[in-house]
Amino acid sequence: MKNSKIKVILLVAGEGKRLRPYTLDKPKCMVKIDGISLIDRQLSVLRSEGIDDIVMIGGYKSEALKIEGIRLKLNSKYYETNMVWTLFCAEDEMDREVIVSYGDIVYSREVLRELLQSTSDISITIDKEWESYWRMRNEDFLNDAETLKLLKNGNISEIGKKPRSLDEIEGQYMGLMKFSVRGIKHIKEIFHNALDSGELLGKSVKNAYMTDLLQAVINSGKMVKAVPVYGDWIEVDTVDDLELSISLERVRHINYNL
Repeated sequence: MKNSKIKVILLVAGEGKRLRPYTLDKPKCMVKIDGISLIDRQLSVLRSEGIDDIVMIGGYKSEALKIEGIRLKLNSKYYETNMVWTLFCAEDEMDREVIVSYGDIVYSREVLRELLQSTSDISITIDKEWESYWRMRNEDFLNDAETLKLLKNGNISEIGKKPRSLDEIEGQYMGLMKFSVRGIKHIKEIFHNALDSGELLGKSVKNAYMTDLLQAVINSGKMVKAVPVYGDWIEVDTVDDLELSISLERVRHINYNL
């Protein structure tokens, strides 16, 4: 059944330098794992829930991103900007409830359903079983992690800082989130205030991370809800990620359950 209430914006502008040589002739999201590209895997999961109003924001090698039925917007400054800037290259598309997703992740239908069921204005999936996966991916896994602290009501109080210990990480930010119309209003206010002031949490707006935007929302007194999930996703950031047995195991499990 078609889900016409929600739109998806996929952030696929990055160069994927740590995935070279696979990204020499294609954007990061077009890299294949087990014979199927990251973007095709994500599109399959979205369509399994009837979601077909999908926008991609490309940049690097964007000519490879022409997919039938998918609208393409461009971040012409992809080489000098980060996720927040990329998202707001499609600000005109943020006109109703929207899922925003990074292009280098794959997640299961169950993960997507958990996110869709959230009624909060800003909902962020977090992996509660992140540690074992991060240990497989990184020799110094804590160095590649970020803080994520939760309040007792399940809202996020801190996100995106450098952790001093495991105790400061109560889940792994995945790059998958949902905004209601009111939530969109909140992030637009934060973004445009940052443009006016020239910085977002001490960074230039062009170089701000999505976690900076989310932390700024939290600092403004608005709620950011954590949607806990337990595995069933992968991130492909490096060549090693492509070759890990856990990556293959997880994508095959996700595909099997579609």
